[in-house]
Amino acid sequence: MLARRRRVYLWMMGGCLVLFVSAWAVVRLWSVPVAVGMCVVAMVIPPVAAMVANRRGPDDRWWDDPSGDPKSDEWWDELDGKRRPRP
Repeated sequence: MLARRRRVYLWMMGGCLVLFVSAWAVVRLWSVPVAVGMCVVAMVIPPVAAMVANRRGPDDRWWDDPSGDPKSDEWWDELDGKRRPRP
């Protein structure tokens, strides 16, 4: 799943660059309002691409990862009824 999200992110960012560069290199010669519209669309793509790339999948069990604080991890394990091996 990570590879798919990374590929989608790269395609979206590549599309953003293509829109921006083509807007000001080519399209502005015929229509400045269309070029500005293309830049507005290109402006919206990076935040959406970041959300797509950082989205958690149903198989990502991030809530089971230890936090790094042994006391907190012990407390949560006690609530969950689990025992982790001590390092």
